[in-house]
Amino acid sequence: MFTSEIHNFHQLLNTQVLGLIDPVKKANTGIEIANDSLSKLKEIVEQEDFENVPEEIDFFKNIKPCPMSYLIYFSEMRSCESRKPKAGESFQIQFFEKELRKINKFFYRNNDFVQYMEQGHSYMDHQLFTRNHRKNFPFTPTINYYQYPEFSSSHDMLWAKIQAMYRLIHYIREAIESLKPGTIETFPPQKHPVMVWSGSKTALVELIYALFASGDLNHGTADISTLTTSFEDIFNIKLDNIYKTYSEIKARKNTRSKYLESLIVALEAKMNKDDE
Repeated sequence: MFTSEIHNFHQLLNTQVLGLIDPVKKANTGIEIANDSLSKLKEIVEQEDFENVPEEIDFFKNIKPCPMSYLIYFSEMRSCESRKPKAGESFQIQFFEKELRKINKFFYRNNDFVQYMEQGHSYMDHQLFTRNHRKNFPFTPTINYYQYPEFSSSHDMLWAKIQAMYRLIHYIREAIESLKPGTIETFPPQKHPVMVWSGSKTALVELIYALFASGDLNHGTADISTLTTSFEDIFNIKLDNIYKTYSEIKARKNTRSKYLESLIVALEAKMNKDDE
């Protein structure tokens, strides 16, 4: 019953927010859209509630943290933009580096929970992501983002903030790089062999959007910008204006998902050959 609202949220995010250049305008628009989505989810919960505990856990673990994480992310982005020094490149870089240290401390303080979530555990979900146990594990954020007792478990806010901090790291790294190019390596040294994307950029954009639409990365909370940056890092490639490329893919007259269909054909052919 929440699928439609989450789909609508992502659609608004992609069409009205992620393409904006000005960070303050992006943050303000993002906050508005995230707040509106949370209000609609809250209304659904109040009217229909949950049929069982697994449904409640899924909501507070996978659904609510989606718009909540963006609300926190855009709130923190706006805070950074308002607090950063107005002049002096070196002072601005120092400010952003200090913000990164704060984020590292946050992850250190919450390391056990971060590991629990990122390793895909579920044995404590009934305590962490249902409303019955929220008093046993109180989490009070430094900013009152969006708190309603009947619309909160003990850890959905913390999980949302963790996801938001990953996005904030990306925003801060880009801010530092824009102030002093080369300060942060575009492609840091790889522990694994270097991978280079040898297909077309359009094909890669098609693949990225397919993975985004599937919701299979970061429990469906990864946005297009984050996915694109990750693929750029993995495959040592720079993708320019992916939103325009995606529009061109949608405008194809015949088969729109040409690359994905070619992957299916290639895999089927390999499996048939292996069976011979």
